Amino acid sequence: MTLFGIDRLIAEPELRRPLEGKRVAILAHPASVTRDLTHSVDALAAAGLNLTAAFGPQHGLRGDKQDNMVESDDFTDPVHNIPVFSLYGEVRRPTGQSMGTFDTILIDLQDLGCRIYTFITTLLYVLEAAAEHGKSVWVLDRPNPAGRPIEGLTLRPGWESFVGAGPIPMRHGLTLGELGKWFIEHFKLDVDYRVIEMQGWEPEAGPGYGWPPERVWINPSPNAANVNMARAYAGTVMLEGTTLSEGRGTTRALELFGAPDLEPNRILAEMQRLAPEWLRGCTLRDTTFQPTFHKHVGEMCRGLFIHAEGAAYDHQAFRPWRLQSLAFKAIRNLYPDYDLWRDFPYEYEFEKLAIDVINGSPLLREWVDDEGAQASDLDELTIPDECEWAAHRQDFLLY
Repeated sequence: MTLFGIDRLIAEPELRRPLEGKRVAILAHPASVTRDLTHSVDALAAAGLNLTAAFGPQHGLRGDKQDNMVESDDFTDPVHNIPVFSLYGEVRRPTGQSMGTFDTILIDLQDLGCRIYTFITTLLYVLEAAAEHGKSVWVLDRPNPAGRPIEGLTLRPGWESFVGAGPIPMRHGLTLGELGKWFIEHFKLDVDYRVIEMQGWEPEAGPGYGWPPERVWINPSPNAANVNMARAYAGTVMLEGTTLSEGRGTTRALELFGAPDLEPNRILAEMQRLAPEWLRGCTLRDTTFQPTFHKHVGEMCRGLFIHAEGAAYDHQAFRPWRLQSLAFKAIRNLYPDYDLWRDFPYEYEFEKLAIDVINGSPLLREWVDDEGAQASDLDELTIPDECEWAAHRQDFLLY
């Protein structure tokens, strides 16, 4: 049985001893539960900690907000009668007022292992605020469900945003606790930081390869429905910057893509022609779906479903970022004038194309739109980034 940080903090009184006499806050969301599925707020209160505040990231402490740029309000927890501050509402950085409500903040967030998933940016903002206000930060560590593989372009200077906290590749292969260590080193933060490590986490072991199969999966955000989504997300999240549906308004968002005017079998054939090795490790299935909200609402869409699961799944071979990039390239080749890139404000960035904000530079979009570009050209851009990160992150691994 894998024990997460919250499980160990509850089970081991000596771990909680430094919190005695302290005002304690928690940053959490719906997946912040113990192994018996008690929410962390309730478990920590029952363990006798002096909880004085709670914080919620994007989608809220209760996970009630479906889409990006849908903000959550502050409120008072009706059970514990403590203030709950939103870090995705009027502010995205903790304010001096909210920082004054605690001495130590516990961060118990299930992450997806992808740079764009905003919980890691919220972690950075909390670390920066804690350094400024002299507060302590503890991360109650949880698995990276996408495991250790690294993939994608590193964010370029000047492209920092709420979905790009720093020069990290799209799929970074670290846990939240490890990322906190990296943030402190990279940004030279003077902060009292501690990680309550997991026990028994084996990120290279099957069948979970990052997610312990004996643990229940709970959506950390409304459209993060399962481990298959978590594995595919480093690629499918790019769909948010396109006119293609990522399946919002269906029950399997961010595991598929499509549009009313696509021919999925032609797209798949073109992908196989361009870079067959980029399709390894998963199964792509022709699918039809009709979103009930969001892009192409009420329209019948055709596309491809990504199955990073079952007997065909190969954890080391599966490369979701390249896979989705290849799909974009195939669409551009087959439909040269296709209106692919979505032009709209994305995570509070109003002057840049969403696909560029997502990738931390225009490099991926430029490769897709370059008529003569080959798969090897994208590898030439990306492999140096991946190799550099692989060497660099060794100093921050806890498991």
